[in-house]
Amino acid sequence: MNMYDVSVAPCEEYGDQQVESALRAVLEPIHGLDFVHPGMTVGIKVNLVSAMKPESAATVHPSVVCAIVRLLRERGAEAVIGDSPGGIYAAPYLKVVYDVCGMRKAEAFGAKLNDDFSQEEVTFPDAVRAKQFPYTAWLGKADAVIDLCKLKTHGMMGLTCAVKNFFGTIPGTKKPEFHYRFPRAEDFANMLVDLYEYSKPRLCICDAVVGMEGNGPTQGTPRKIGCLLAGTNGHMLDAVAAGLIGLGIQDVPTLRAAAERGLVPEDTAGISVCGDPSRFAVPDFKTVQAQSSVFFQIFGSGIPGKAADFVASRILTPFPKLDPTACVGCGKCAQVCPAKAIKLQDGKPKIKRSVCIHCFCCQEFCPKGAMRVGRHAIMRMLGR
Repeated sequence: MNMYDVSVAPCEEYGDQQVESALRAVLEPIHGLDFVHPGMTVGIKVNLVSAMKPESAATVHPSVVCAIVRLLRERGAEAVIGDSPGGIYAAPYLKVVYDVCGMRKAEAFGAKLNDDFSQEEVTFPDAVRAKQFPYTAWLGKADAVIDLCKLKTHGMMGLTCAVKNFFGTIPGTKKPEFHYRFPRAEDFANMLVDLYEYSKPRLCICDAVVGMEGNGPTQGTPRKIGCLLAGTNGHMLDAVAAGLIGLGIQDVPTLRAAAERGLVPEDTAGISVCGDPSRFAVPDFKTVQAQSSVFFQIFGSGIPGKAADFVASRILTPFPKLDPTACVGCGKCAQVCPAKAIKLQDGKPKIKRSVCIHCFCCQEFCPKGAMRVGRHAIMRMLGR
């Protein structure tokens, strides 16, 4: 039995030897690869949110991917690397993603990049929200799954790390449907927890050598954190990782949902950590306020209570906001919006607020970072 829930080890840069040394150091205290035996196939679920170069810090760095592949090969296991980013889940698109994100480097160490783009409809009776969903079949065919995530901010969930990474098990073009099915942050978070629990990764590894702050998860700013994290429980890893960037369990909807299910302690003091996370904390990390899971039903059911809840929702709920100086009028935001709340007018996107479901797909997939997370003026004043 492991003595520790989560392990953290320093890693200052992405040099191959330094990353492999750090990975060995972070895995040893939790016996992270003890489940691996010769001849097994391990699916490595990486975060490849979009075709972006490694230096953008939007995706897992190829040096970390190559290091885990080498360790698996040492134990006689086969490694298959894959993800389903937003877009068409098919070979031509994934070829570009693999190329741009640097995943081809792992092939030199014997890894295979997933080329099975079939889907299966699965049933998960224990789920809270996602009891039935389409699933990328390649991951279900693996003997074991490793969750290899990136520490970043996220417009809707506040944080994307180990648990949020499993939204990549939903085939790309079907992701907008899930945003529309679960527009409330609370429901969306529970859906993500369901996907993680269904996938049952044996090991979670977080690339926090360089994270992403600000307008994450794709258009934020790279920020050095200087460590790798690992654990056999993704919820606990997320809780420790969130603390590095100044977020608590109650600040992250997926962690709140996991805590309510008893999957993670309500306080990180209940998590056993090998290493000193405070050594890597970044106090001024630019985070994004996640949506409320309460959804503002706090003032009662009468007319005055409903009116107060409406006002509170307008003040407290973050919303997508256009930076017109950065917008090039490509229309990507309108294409990906599941609620069809965005139309182009005079070459610029116009958001119909009464239709917007605050999923932040537009913010996540804007190629120029022109869509940002907006906050009501009162909340901006309080934030100061």
